[in-house]
Amino acid sequence: MDTQEALDRAITEWLAQAHPVPERARSEWATQGVALLPLGHRFAAVRMASDVVHAAVDSSDHAQVVTALGKLLGGSIIYDRRVAGGTYYALIQGHAGLVWAYDDIASCLGHGTYLGVPRIDRQQPPGTYWVIPPRYEGDLCAPRSITALVEAGRSRLGEPAEA
Repeated sequence: MDTQEALDRAITEWLAQAHPVPERARSEWATQGVALLPLGHRFAAVRMASDVVHAAVDSSDHAQVVTALGKLLGGSIIYDRRVAGGTYYALIQGHAGLVWAYDDIASCLGHGTYLGVPRIDRQQPPGTYWVIPPRYEGDLCAPRSITALVEAGRSRLGEPAEA
């Protein structure tokens, strides 16, 4: 087993452990390519509309968006095109949903919510895939970076800032 394969296996196990029955997550990845994982313990997710993200990075080109999000957010990001024109999900610390103060600009999904998390090797369309796959166990985005990105995108779209 090479180093990347071992790392991917460790990351997959870290993700699977978010599920109360990790074997179920592994089974869903094997059969469907996506597993429904509960949020709020191991990680939470900030939902960002694709038009806001594309405005923030000044591009809708896949390669340019990937590069920009990698630099700006630095953590794991999922894209789901099946939701209202496309939605990005930035993974953040699990407890963030309890203290997230920016629901007016981007919702934080935590306890009581499930997220479709793709298998580690799903990094291209179609369906739900990793825009920025985890590089290591616990590879999460910084909340400040997410709010800055969303605020920039909303500003470029001409949406008023929330008070």
